[in-house]
Amino acid sequence: MTANPFVVALSDPAALDAALVGPKAANQAALAHAGLPTPGGFCLTAAAYHAQLAALGLTEDARKAVTLDFIEARRYISRVRIALFDEPIAEAVRTPLLDAWRTLEGARGGALAVRSSSLLEDTANSSFAGQFQTFLGIETEADFLTAVRACWGALWSSRALRYMAGRGITATETAMAVLVQPLIRAVASGGGMSRTALGGMSVSATWGLGEAIAQGEVVPDRYDLDESGEISETVTGYKFHAVHCPHHAASAEPREVAREEVRKPCLTPDQVRQLAGMMRTAETVMGGPVEVEWAMDEAGINMLQARPLHVAPAPVPDEMWLRHPGLRGHPGGIGWGAGRACVINCECELGRVAPGDVLVTSVAGPALSQILPRVAGVVAELGGSTSHLASLARERGIPMVLGVLDATRRIPDGGQVAVDGVTGVVRWQV
Repeated sequence: MTANPFVVALSDPAALDAALVGPKAANQAALAHAGLPTPGGFCLTAAAYHAQLAALGLTEDARKAVTLDFIEARRYISRVRIALFDEPIAEAVRTPLLDAWRTLEGARGGALAVRSSSLLEDTANSSFAGQFQTFLGIETEADFLTAVRACWGALWSSRALRYMAGRGITATETAMAVLVQPLIRAVASGGGMSRTALGGMSVSATWGLGEAIAQGEVVPDRYDLDESGEISETVTGYKFHAVHCPHHAASAEPREVAREEVRKPCLTPDQVRQLAGMMRTAETVMGGPVEVEWAMDEAGINMLQARPLHVAPAPVPDEMWLRHPGLRGHPGGIGWGAGRACVINCECELGRVAPGDVLVTSVAGPALSQILPRVAGVVAELGGSTSHLASLARERGIPMVLGVLDATRRIPDGGQVAVDGVTGVVRWQV
């Protein structure tokens, strides 16, 4: 791959510059440079995004979109977003981009993953977990170029703009780089936290690609480790479907998991310990606790992502709650909260959630991020400690417990409920 201001190989030292490729891609490059196994690949830089805006004559529209009041700004936001989605990529960017894509295709073959890497993503203050775009199983040139444009346009989506507004950020303060990597033909995938509030480590796992965990679609396996890296508890999840790449299935859509695999552990104890060692290395690279994503194919485990991890001290709950019934799930890692239970089974019911409520829900996707500023806690039937929703809750210091099967059926709507986001226990008054 030849040197170009718009394309940087992750093996290049320049890929360590987060201002050039975004923290997500820079962190991935740092892991690889430290000797950890990663898929490799390249990044389309933030400069390419700015060049595309300029080529489409959108620079002034972007400025107006973030400086005018909401009513006036809407048409400029739409103009920028639609143009980034629909208009052809400028030739100065398109040529080196396709050269890099063909080189990667020729060297590795198979499908690709195309992922956002904005300049403010995966930082200590803003994870943007689940707010942008990831495309898996990309194989054709047309689909590849569409995925790149969609990553650019995602910076201007309503969800991303709401997230940025909540953190005092505007879309013109950042830019969208795009990370392009070979898609791991995953047998199992998941996440991990290098440090929990109780002092140990935690790994989550499911069959196939990790999207099922990130989007809160399954209850993953959970492997807790003590400070020495030894496994202290294994809790098998409920992995009723899996997402596989096109080489393992007819499409990258979820498919049903065989009955005997639903409750079967995805990892051996040795594989869990190997992941613990990788997380320790990632901590050293990034200078503090990390949350990671990983995928395992027939050749072994690859690290896919690492971001700073928010860790809070373990709280001391009110002892009166210990007299009430409880359910155990996957701890989000933050604090203790209590309030009125608001039980919902569809995102269309989110309007019922009042300030100070504890949201009890059957869904656990990142779309729920809009409700986080006003709740005292969250209980979800699906998802795990490393889902996108859990990452967003940790950012805001909101206690959360995920993977609590039957929560919406057993916890009474309108009753008082308490959430221990450190131990992963939910209790309610009867």
